[in-house]
Amino acid sequence: MPFKMMGLADPLVQGILATGYTAPTDIQSQAIPAILDGKDIVGCAQTGTGKTAAFVLPILNQLETVPRKTKKRKPRALVVTPTRELAIQVEESVRGYGRFMNLKTIAVFGGTRIERQISLLRRGVDVVVATPGRLLDHIQRGTVNLSLIEMLVLDEADRMFDMGFIVDVRKIVNELPEERQTLLFSATMSKAIKTLTESIQRSPKMIQIGRQRNPIETITQHVFPVPQAQKMDLLLHLIEQENMYSVLVFSRTKRGADRICRRLKKAHVEAVAIHSNRTQRQRLAALEGFKRGKYQVLVATDIAARGINVEGISHVINYDVPGYAEDYIHRIGRTGRATATGDAMTFVSQDEVGNLEKIEKFIERRFEPKIVDGFAYTHRVKLGVRGKKKKDAKQAKSARGQRRWGKPKRAKQSTEPQGAKKTGKAKRAKQSGKAKRNSGRKRWGKKGAKGDTA
Repeated sequence: MPFKMMGLADPLVQGILATGYTAPTDIQSQAIPAILDGKDIVGCAQTGTGKTAAFVLPILNQLETVPRKTKKRKPRALVVTPTRELAIQVEESVRGYGRFMNLKTIAVFGGTRIERQISLLRRGVDVVVATPGRLLDHIQRGTVNLSLIEMLVLDEADRMFDMGFIVDVRKIVNELPEERQTLLFSATMSKAIKTLTESIQRSPKMIQIGRQRNPIETITQHVFPVPQAQKMDLLLHLIEQENMYSVLVFSRTKRGADRICRRLKKAHVEAVAIHSNRTQRQRLAALEGFKRGKYQVLVATDIAARGINVEGISHVINYDVPGYAEDYIHRIGRTGRATATGDAMTFVSQDEVGNLEKIEKFIERRFEPKIVDGFAYTHRVKLGVRGKKKKDAKQAKSARGQRRWGKPKRAKQSTEPQGAKKTGKAKRAKQSGKAKRNSGRKRWGKKGAKGDTA
């Protein structure tokens, strides 16, 4: 169903068409009509399937078609996100789709001066997009009024749990009116999230797109076993040989991201790093430069993974294997977005094989190791026993254990008749007893056989 047939307001449809989109994705086709009907929903879909527009468009339609309750402009919609990058992304979507509408929005997050945010909030806004910590700061200061919120969105709910924001989220929900529409979107659905939905939503409609824990099908995934000391050499080799024009490299640590960036620059590759130690201005400049093509490579940590929404990323490279399997899905979901295709490559050192196996178990898929032609490996990394070989190895290990601890041997089958066997056994026992009695007489000086003298 095209956007025009969904019953969206004309200025909103114009804004959608102006962004270049004509047909909704699967999550949008199912979520938007349900939200327009006033239902609470839980939307679960892989990263890169268009979840942001699935809730932004109904919000804008509500603001356009339902008059404000007061003349003064106060927030009517609240979107809570785990990271500042994601907050900026959502705010940009609101501005883009609502370009032909008379509305105001603001992104509220830490790392910037709060005075400017206070000034904008006092002037009046319709939509607030915020991270939990900074929003609570405004609530405590009394600089934001959430009493007229009609729609609440919890975006990337699974990430908020991972980052420990769930207590802050509950505090925020307590500040909102009970009569509201609550929308929750997540790439994965855990028991903790299901518990949260039961406490803040009213009979929500569950919308599941694709299989949980599986990346979208437009992403081609590769695993490269490589010694830790050769990862940078392999990265430079692939950038040169594979004609990579827009590459997102993930590092586990901030220091590692800076080190990778320095090495790339030294090799004359235009690169920039983004992580939580960068100022907000530096992070925005890095993202804008990457979007415009100024930088060929953007090196990021997981804290920034959810907020990077750049069209045309050709490759995502996991320089370090993520420690949590869920982060793998969110990392590689930065490429192959919507209907585009992309490649995801993961470098695996010997120490990271265990993390790779956790990812394989999580997404229910086995990766075939890929060896790069023309690259001089110092030694090979073994990814462990896989498939049928793993079962054979387990059986062999069990057999070794039996030999080690010595299972009792089976008694040899006698060829003698059963009666003869018993008779022989009784005879041997009688002879043994007689020998013991004779031995005792000798030891203690007792009389021997009848007729002997002392």
